[in-house]
Amino acid sequence: MARRSDHSREEIKELALNAAEQIVTENGFSGLSARKIASAIGYTVGTIYLVFKNLDDLIMQVNARTLKNLYQTVSDQQKPKKHKQNLRNFGQAYYDFAKQNPHLWSLIFEHHVAGGGQLIPQLAERIETLFSLIETELKAIEPKKKPASIHRAALSLWSGVHGITILDISDKLFMANNVTAQDMIDELINNFLTGYLTTK
Repeated sequence: MARRSDHSREEIKELALNAAEQIVTENGFSGLSARKIASAIGYTVGTIYLVFKNLDDLIMQVNARTLKNLYQTVSDQQKPKKHKQNLRNFGQAYYDFAKQNPHLWSLIFEHHVAGGGQLIPQLAERIETLFSLIETELKAIEPKKKPASIHRAALSLWSGVHGITILDISDKLFMANNVTAQDMIDELINNFLTGYLTTK
């Protein structure tokens, strides 16, 4: 078993975050606890709380890492001057990431900070960075639209893609005639773009 002197503070932090990701991946949010994380890395619960403020802090840092990976997955699909296709690619990449990492993806939305606490800056920044991908493409498609309108449109589009994704992952998307979640996301984005280009 590791001793406190075996690793630096940053190394313990990395070990704990890796262990938390592994636990969530295998068992979901309900299987995560400071005790299980400490046991997995060979340290005490007290050591975990010397590195993180509390379990909420640790979970938010896990979520920040997940969002970083999600951003990388989505941004890898973006092509210069292919703004409409980039939005379609965003929808598919978002769905694919969630299907491949269902528990880590779900943790972002299942976790609520105790007592109505604030998000850590790192997590808030990652959310904003991911969301900006949609706004950038919408602005390029229709530059004359006001920022507030672009923001509202981006939120609406993401909410639709997210809704289809979460229904599919939770096995509550009852489809007929061989219509897939991917088909629905494409249909949603295509119809959204038609409406977006005809409204002020």
